[in-house]
Amino acid sequence: MIYCVEDDNSIRNLMIYTLKASGFEAEGFESDESFWVAVKEKTPELIILDVMLPGEDGLTILNKLRSVPVTAEIPVIMATAKGSEYDKVIGLDSGADDYLAKPFGMMEMVSRIKAVLRRTGKKVSQTLKFGIITLDEGKHTVYVNERLVVLTLKEYDLLKLFMENPGRVFTREVILTKVWGINFVGETRTVDVHIGTLRTKLEEAGDLIHTVRGVGYKMEEKNEQ
Repeated sequence: MIYCVEDDNSIRNLMIYTLKASGFEAEGFESDESFWVAVKEKTPELIILDVMLPGEDGLTILNKLRSVPVTAEIPVIMATAKGSEYDKVIGLDSGADDYLAKPFGMMEMVSRIKAVLRRTGKKVSQTLKFGIITLDEGKHTVYVNERLVVLTLKEYDLLKLFMENPGRVFTREVILTKVWGINFVGETRTVDVHIGTLRTKLEEAGDLIHTVRGVGYKMEEKNEQ
């Protein structure tokens, strides 16, 4: 979950829309009051924090976050006014992980978020979508259209592997390593069996998983064949 603290409604709504479209879970807050209420209910994996806010400013909020053990390690990206070198320096010195200079592009925002998550080793739960399949990592659920699909752990991991790498062909050996682990002792037939049960459970979406003869499997839309 990513929290966006921004008092400008249009900017905040665009940020949330972009993050959700990019597969992240996100919520927006216009002030420190609503933000702190949300933090008490659910700790986010990353925060985008505007410096200029009504009530407590972003730097004050950052200092409070860093002073409490439960929030001290949350990655924070500060949004600063363009050309405000002072805010950037103070923010970074206070423990911010990165900054965005306003006005910033939405794709730049997404790129910086991913870079910070890589550096900090954090992983934010994402919602993956492919065709009519939706996989929610946070809730560990899979839906085909509006129908909940109940999968075993390996079936879920197998589907997630394909959805994270659309169009990529995986050999049975690679799938065994990535889903079952390098120490798994068994035959590649195990993959074929799980592919079969996964396709059956996905019903009309099952044909999105294609067999590549002599190689392995991939996930691809029908019209991409």
